[in-house]
Amino acid sequence: MVYFVGAGTGAVDLITVRGMHLLERADVIIYAGSLVNPELLQYAKKDCEIHNSAKLTLGEVLTVMQKAEAEGKCIVRLHTGEPSIYGAVREQMDELDRLKIPYESCPGVSACFGAAASLNLEYTLPGISQSLIITRMEGKTKVPERESIESFAAHQASMAIYLSTGMLKELSERLVAGGYRKETPAALIYKATWPEEEAYLCTIETLYDIAKAHGITKTALVLVGEVISHQNYKKSRLYAADFSTEFRQAKET
Repeated sequence: MVYFVGAGTGAVDLITVRGMHLLERADVIIYAGSLVNPELLQYAKKDCEIHNSAKLTLGEVLTVMQKAEAEGKCIVRLHTGEPSIYGAVREQMDELDRLKIPYESCPGVSACFGAAASLNLEYTLPGISQSLIITRMEGKTKVPERESIESFAAHQASMAIYLSTGMLKELSERLVAGGYRKETPAALIYKATWPEEEAYLCTIETLYDIAKAHGITKTALVLVGEVISHQNYKKSRLYAADFSTEFRQAKET
């Protein structure tokens, strides 16, 4: 059996309990060494066979899985963050289907949620935004034209932009072209929840300058939206005294 496990945002104790137990059980761990915190490997058994997939091709990863499965071993494929977001897991699963090797997924905490925790943000403030758009700039992996930065910016929702740190000048220009004001609050979070985390509040206009000033060129997340300043929002109706719920009757004021 292969278990696809989300390693979480970076901090060792932000892996799920289920993910931790799977690491403890694993006979073979294939981890994304370029992004996963190696300290998570402390949960592995002493005799666990460990492979760094940063040095492997897809075919080589599958060869390790196939061999281990034939030997009846428990295999953990440890991905950064939440594997369903930019995790390149589907292509592995399709090959495992072809090889008739069973697999399961264990979710993890994605970087945008680690970043929100670090900054004490709420992405869905009433009256400001009730949506979070997770996207990226186009790089080696193409982005459909209908999912352009400009088209998403037009919604004025909260945005978490992955894998785009090396293109911040272009990103800012495209966000403004899509409809955001250049003064719109933004944040740049380097290695969210890692011990070496750096987080900077800025605006869309100053994103590039902030990154340059602090030498941030990769492994950072960009957040955009009025929720970052948490001003002028409306309080939730859920806890309003004059609002009835299944568990509480409205109180006269």
